[in-house]
Parts: sequence; structure tokens; C-alpha cells
Amino acid sequence: MEYFVSLLVMIGLYVTLASSFNLIIGYGGLISIAHPVFFALGAYATGALSVNTSLHPVLAIAAGGAVAAIASFMLSLPSLRISGDYLLITSIGFQLGVIEIIKNLDFVGGASGLSGIPNIIETHRSLKFAIALLLLAAAVVLFVRKLTRGPYGRAIRAMRDDELALSALGRNAMNIKIAIFALGSGIAGVAGGLYAYYYQYLTPDQFEILQSAMILTMVVVGGMGSVLGPTVGAILLIALPEAITFLNLPSEIMGPLRGIIFTALVIVFLFLRPQGLVAPRAPEEAK
Repeated sequence: MEYFVSLLVMIGLYVTLASSFNLIIGYGGLISIAHPVFFALGAYATGALSVNTSLHPVLAIAAGGAVAAIASFMLSLPSLRISGDYLLITSIGFQLGVIEIIKNLDFVGGASGLSGIPNIIETHRSLKFAIALLLLAAAVVLFVRKLTRGPYGRAIRAMRDDELALSALGRNAMNIKIAIFALGSGIAGVAGGLYAYYYQYLTPDQFEILQSAMILTMVVVGGMGSVLGPTVGAILLIALPEAITFLNLPSEIMGPLRGIIFTALVIVFLFLRPQGLVAPRAPEEAK
């Protein structure tokens, strides 16, 4: 039973991350893979506050989300004036740079990790975290649906499809980019806060490039620009590696195998079914 509850925890966590990333890359068309950095910043901010202060867990998690949203400006303000491959390269550099900074900060444990994060739930711990994360995931999916199917959502899609035409209509495309970047990053930070309290131990290795590949694969396979696509992709990509574990392969094979699976799925879907498992609805259907 504990095993399946822990799967629900992971599903809730990654549905939240994939849906918030979809807001940036799927709806906004902003090719950044630095999403795990904001997940990490939310986790580390929450963890550091819980270890060093008596701040209430809810406030610590909210602070983690705020730190991630504010940190997104460090990437969005200088880099969103460019696009495509240049933005992708910038996001990779930003992710690697932030991870290296975390590895050298003693007050968050450095390369050895941050430990001592308090246990905030004593009884039925995993089940309560599963419920909290599933509720968060449902709230994020509903929020993305509400946002993208309203007037602001149409402006986001217009910015993605033809930024020059949007500017000609008097809308500021840069403001829209910064706003959705901050929203997606803040949601990832909140997920990071719950992650920190659940695992009670953080290391920089938990937020490396493999996390970027995993979240990107969930969005691509599920369907970029689709409300339910990231949910489907997250469930599939959590269940598939877990199914492989029943093959009892050696650990030195399992790690690389997961990376190969994620890469192969992205390539296959980009060429054979670029719309993903759940194709985005046409604008007139999304009203």
C-alpha cells in the first residue's frame, strides 16, 4: 500500500511540474528547460526556512514559491528578448550556474545536501502528502484551463504564434512572457516546497538536467498546449519507469535506461505525433 501511495505522491508532484512547464513552453512557446531550477529554488528556500526558523510550513512553502517566481526574473528579463535556440542555450547555462551556486552555499548544505528538514506530519504521512499534492495538481490544471481559455489565454497564444501582430494590436508581448514565466516558475517553487517536506533531504543532484528531460518528455508526450496533455504524460512517465523496475535490472543499467527512454519518447513523438497523446483544442473549441 505504501508503494502505491508513494506513486500517487510522485504523480501529483510531476503533474504540477509538467502543467506549470506547459504554461511556459506549450502555451507561451518559450523554449526553456530551466524549470527544475525553480523547483529546486522553491525546495531549498522552504527547506532552509524550516531548518533555520520557526516559520509555519504553509508560509515556508509560499515563500519557496515566491523565491522561485522572483528568481524567474533573473532569467526572463535578460533572455526573453531572444528566442528559439538562443533562449534554450541561455536556460541551460542558467540551470547549470544556479546548481553550481547551490553546491557552494554552506547554509543550504552545499554539495553534501540539506538535511534536518522537520517532519510536519506524524500520522499517515505519505497518504496526507499524496492528497495534498494531488489537490495541488488538480488546482494547477484547473488554473491553467481557466487562464488559457479566457481573453488572456488568447493573448498568450497570439504572442506565441505571431508576436509582431500582437504588438501591432497594442499588447506588450514582453510583459506576457515575463508574467507566464513567473507564474510557471512560482508553481514549480510551491511543488518544490512540498517536495522538501516530504523527502526531508535535498541535494543538488536531484535537480540536474535529467529532471529537465523528464519534465520536457511529459509535456511533449502528453501534448504541448493541451490542458490535460501534461497530466497524461506525467502519469505515463511515472508509471513506465516503475514498471521497468520489476525487471530487476542492475542499478547501473536502470539509470541510463531511464534517460534513453525519455530521449527516445521525445524523438518518436516529435516525428510521428508532434501534437502528443492529447492534441490541443482549436481556439474556437477552447472558449
